[in-house]
Amino acid sequence: MWKAIGAVIWTLRIALPKVAVGWMFALLTIDFNRVAIFELGIAAIVVTALLSIHYFMAPFQVVIGRIADTMPLFGYRRTPYLLLGSITASLLFLALPTITMGMGTGSPMAMLSAIVLFTLFGLSMAVIADTYHSLLAEVTSPETRGLVISVVWIVMIMSTILATVVMNIVRPEFTPEAMQNLYNLTPLIVIGSTLLGIIGMERRMNKEQLEQARLKARALAPPGNPLTSAITLLRQNPSTRAFFAFICVAIFSIFLQENIIEVFGAEVFAMSIADTSTLQRFWGGGILLGMVLTGALSYIFKISRKALVLVGLAGAAAGFVVLGASSLLEIQPLLKPSLFGMGIFIGVFNVGALALMMEMTVANATGLYMGLWGTAQALGMGLSSVGSGALHTTLIGSGLLAPKYAYFGIFLLEATGLVIAGFIVYRISIRKFISSASSPAQSGRTADTPLPAGTANA
Repeated sequence: MWKAIGAVIWTLRIALPKVAVGWMFALLTIDFNRVAIFELGIAAIVVTALLSIHYFMAPFQVVIGRIADTMPLFGYRRTPYLLLGSITASLLFLALPTITMGMGTGSPMAMLSAIVLFTLFGLSMAVIADTYHSLLAEVTSPETRGLVISVVWIVMIMSTILATVVMNIVRPEFTPEAMQNLYNLTPLIVIGSTLLGIIGMERRMNKEQLEQARLKARALAPPGNPLTSAITLLRQNPSTRAFFAFICVAIFSIFLQENIIEVFGAEVFAMSIADTSTLQRFWGGGILLGMVLTGALSYIFKISRKALVLVGLAGAAAGFVVLGASSLLEIQPLLKPSLFGMGIFIGVFNVGALALMMEMTVANATGLYMGLWGTAQALGMGLSSVGSGALHTTLIGSGLLAPKYAYFGIFLLEATGLVIAGFIVYRISIRKFISSASSPAQSGRTADTPLPAGTANA
């Protein structure tokens, strides 16, 4: 019994850094976007372009992954980098309300400041994403990974939902002062949850272990700088290339609506800011339920990760079709149920896809591969962020289409992308990937070329 309680506490602790991530993204994609576009009248393409900057910093995940694999700090490969990224990201939120107000007045200096802020935020999030997912891959076993991933994502979704509650308490109506008070909570929440979650989770290595791990990491990666290594991996291994494309297309298709769903509620159904902030609760609640059920079922029945991904993609595609119908026919009662149902299948997809990402790595190069998959994920998110703003400005802002028709087209585009992503992942062989990725020849060596001294028996 005590062992079971300990396992539950351990799992909840390792999930706590996702509270930090959930809070920060809730502020950006539920509050900042709505305030900037609807209350301050800033063009949607400008706002979503700013939000997308941090996604395009994602290639830095490959860099930090390689650095963390080969240059541990104080005997740890993940913990120090994760803490540094969390502290930096959280402090940036203190300046965001002031910058946003300046953007609303058309200040060029405010716009330049926003670009710098979101660039630094992107670099910090790249550090957080790679080091956290690498840590998760290293401290979980294949048997428990699906369940742990479910709990991790459940915690993040719950933190996003709870963030909307806090928003409506601290900032029931928009004012610059209320926005500042809300964003001032960020360092406390982010740094506190990260510290509680990761201290003591990673095993400290001694000098010999660090050297051995460093040599193995270098042997498994192609020569050159981290970005060159990642490009070489994509070029040499068809499975790596296909999986990268799958992640990018799937994430783009799922999140194309994220930055404009609140605006959609306001433009098509004339919903208030308090009402639109609840939309994420239905979507997030569905994801939460989907992940709970999937985590439990995958742990009990050992369901194939690929099967979970395919079921999730098909169900989410159907959800987007229903969401499109609610827009086209202006049936508001369909809106929240379709978001909830779509969320359930995205929850199924999340568990399967994240477990699949962690299986598509090799020991001692975990950071490099998780950086590669994180880059694909962020690239999809970045394209979806820019794409949503561009579509909104082109179709609605220009007056080309009435909002209900424009959103119908956007939701159908997302459904189509999910079907394409399903076709790509269906054709990927995990066995072939692992076989080719584990070979030193991937690093530019032949089978006859010896590994560096000290790695032969490792």
